[in-house]
Amino acid sequence: MPPLPWAAERASHQVRFDPVDRLAGELTPPPDKSISHRAAIVGAMSDGRVRIRGYLRSADTAATLEAVTALGARLVDAQPRGAGLDVELAGAGLRGADPGRAAIDVGNAGTLIRILPGWLAGQPRGRWALQGDESIARRPVDRVVHPLRRMGATVDCREGGLPPLVVEGSDLHGIEYELPVASAQVKSCVLLAGLLADGDTTVVEPLATRDHTEIMLRSAGVEVRESDGRVTVEPQRRLELRDVQVPGDFSSAAFFIVAATLVPGSEMRLLDVGVNPTRTGLLRVLERMGGDVELVDAPAPGGERAAAIIVRSARLRGTRVEAEEVPLVIDELPLVALLGAFAEGTTEVRGAEELRRKESDRVTTVVEGLRGLGARIEAAPDGFVVAGAGELQGGRIAAGADHRIAMLGAVAGIASRDGVDVDGFDAAAVSYPTFVEDLEAVGAA
Repeated sequence: MPPLPWAAERASHQVRFDPVDRLAGELTPPPDKSISHRAAIVGAMSDGRVRIRGYLRSADTAATLEAVTALGARLVDAQPRGAGLDVELAGAGLRGADPGRAAIDVGNAGTLIRILPGWLAGQPRGRWALQGDESIARRPVDRVVHPLRRMGATVDCREGGLPPLVVEGSDLHGIEYELPVASAQVKSCVLLAGLLADGDTTVVEPLATRDHTEIMLRSAGVEVRESDGRVTVEPQRRLELRDVQVPGDFSSAAFFIVAATLVPGSEMRLLDVGVNPTRTGLLRVLERMGGDVELVDAPAPGGERAAAIIVRSARLRGTRVEAEEVPLVIDELPLVALLGAFAEGTTEVRGAEELRRKESDRVTTVVEGLRGLGARIEAAPDGFVVAGAGELQGGRIAAGADHRIAMLGAVAGIASRDGVDVDGFDAAAVSYPTFVEDLEAVGAA
């Protein structure tokens, strides 16, 4: 396996972000992290070679490539291209996971530890233990254990539903599984297991979640049937994923969308951003708040929609995010809290209990972090309430080993009155290693 040309350096432990006059220019965000994970996993499950153009270079996605190569896929080539890699992967095949590698290190990648078991559970033989860093050790995996067991899988986890997650290859049967909580990761795990099961497998969603797995499976030759919140796959003999073009990550672009909205006089153009409707709930929230955002569609190879996003600074008003919106804006809810601090009136988020199960308890981390910067924000069991003041004073925020909180602090700093020190900013490398350089490129030096 050739060495991975990964970013060798990470930002220093504490970084200060001072206020700026304006943000301007063009920027292409890093490739989409969710799609990169899925491209490597479905590529490893495929027969033949798969070319992934624009695979994200980050700690999380490195863990996924390393996991699938440990399981028998072969990394033929990996060439740097901007914030991504052009990867050529020789798949192990749908039933070809290597049973000889017992331990799989997922690092900090929650997507990996929840989706990969779907492939492993239906293997003809093998036993694997999936575990990761301290953050992963606190994140529940029982939500994939339950449906996999119903399918006949031999799978277990630690008391409290926590990793390590141990999976043994078993004979599976198709089921209909109603998700107790809307989760694209659990849905994806069950669908992948369904490809190896006897009979159809259906996942019933209480609310729509991101559909990158369904799009990629169709590209690999799978018939995916969708109707009224039900997603169904049939057992497959083989997958044939060939070429994947990964668009820019909307969740990474979101930090610049919010920054340009909050810093007066700003105007930015974000290029080649994935705008799958299951990912862009922030844009609808921002529209209600009075944001100035325009989308210009671009060609979208592989079934994923992409666009240029033009964003200008705007005065904001408060809004309410209801439970049915949460799955479409789950990763951007910390940014909604920041927008609320600058808006006029009250911004409220409800139905977001899932925030407490991310890399950190993001309700507590966001509330304590923004309150320390001068925001008037209170926690709720399932979200938070922000009383907008039109500005943020600044101060210090602890990232808590959470990449999105680290970047939230950076955006708060450049939009604040006095600046912000971010403790643990190195966490940003999990999804966006070049975040500081990109901020500097659009005027936040």
